[in-house]
Amino acid sequence: MFSQSGLSLDQAPPISVIFRFFFSGAIFGILSGSLILVYKTDIFDAHTMAAVTFTHTLTLGVMLSFMFAALFQMLPVIAGVTLTSPVKKANWVQYPFVVGVIALLLAFNFPTPWLFGLASLLLGSSILSITFIMIKNLLKIPHHSASSKGILAALISLAVLVLLALYLTATLAGAIDGTYYTQIKEAHYSFGLLGWIALLIISISFQVIEMFYVTPSYPNLVSRYLPLALLGLLIVTSVAGLFIPSVWIVSNLLLVLLLGGYALLTLKRLTQKKRPLSDATVWFWRMGLSSLLLSMLSTATTLFTDEAVIKTLSYIFFTSFALSIVFAMFYKIVPFLTWFHLNSQGYFTAPMMHEVIHPKTANKHLYIHLATIITFVLSIFIPQMIILAGLLTMLSFGWMGYQIIHAHLLYKKTQETGEKFDMNMGSV
Repeated sequence: MFSQSGLSLDQAPPISVIFRFFFSGAIFGILSGSLILVYKTDIFDAHTMAAVTFTHTLTLGVMLSFMFAALFQMLPVIAGVTLTSPVKKANWVQYPFVVGVIALLLAFNFPTPWLFGLASLLLGSSILSITFIMIKNLLKIPHHSASSKGILAALISLAVLVLLALYLTATLAGAIDGTYYTQIKEAHYSFGLLGWIALLIISISFQVIEMFYVTPSYPNLVSRYLPLALLGLLIVTSVAGLFIPSVWIVSNLLLVLLLGGYALLTLKRLTQKKRPLSDATVWFWRMGLSSLLLSMLSTATTLFTDEAVIKTLSYIFFTSFALSIVFAMFYKIVPFLTWFHLNSQGYFTAPMMHEVIHPKTANKHLYIHLATIITFVLSIFIPQMIILAGLLTMLSFGWMGYQIIHAHLLYKKTQETGEKFDMNMGSV
């Protein structure tokens, strides 16, 4: 787990900051399941507004909420970066962010210029402000680890992603003519999935895989250069793609090789772990990495065929990759933070981590998540299965939301009724 010697209560943000971001992600996850029940298999057609709405519910509402929670918590641990006034900064980000996501989802379905303008203003200001603050703090670090460098690259990708998104929404609102709309859309998609989500997960994994599961460290060549290679490749291709759109074929092949190689290497590292027991989080990681590998294989196949089923599989498996890792991190972070904050406050009755979220509870969520992904795949061939996929999605995120509520109530109960160490007791 996190080393307590590497994190003090002064460095750590209030637990409410992390829990709030996780909870908003869970709520958007339940909403995404509801949208599946409405849109059904239309979400598999990338050209439909159903797919656009569903995708942004997941990537913005769910993934970005979860990743903000992870960044607020992990920056002090991984990079030694302490964000001043974390509650105030979280408020500046979360409230306009949530309203902005809702405005954007409405704009996709009821396209009017003012909705796109509102979404652009709220999302652009909230995401870019905290991103630039985090980048500024990371640039001040005198000595970077592989993870801190990778997180910096991921945040730069997030900033580029938002700027590209503002171009797209301005086009949809009719504010600009959108001459390069198609090219920017391709770059936006690639920066979102590969330059932000995948890159952040990769960067964090350089430290947490070894720390959580006691595995050999990543080869220096991989940990030092993979994030820079991914970011550099995306930037060069995005610029070149404005004039030579076909350059993405070569770039995507290279991205497939890089991410596929990372997935295989990390799966191998997990077979070398020194802790004999495998809890649910290990299997979430294994499921996520296997899904990334399948997604890259599917993506490679789409370079040589236009088969819609293969493209859909690549999307499903990439979603499985991202969510599996998020769930793995969630079941490490929430129990630890609950115990850590209470213990640091002097409560000797602080619940142990397994009392906050029991390992069997995490195992049940693993089965729910696995069943959800399988049902999505089956619904490509049996459309009626999409209803079950939607219900399982709601159950999966509802399960997570309940764990957050449970941990919060346990935390408050301990503060109200728990017993503290008597700091006045001296030697007799």
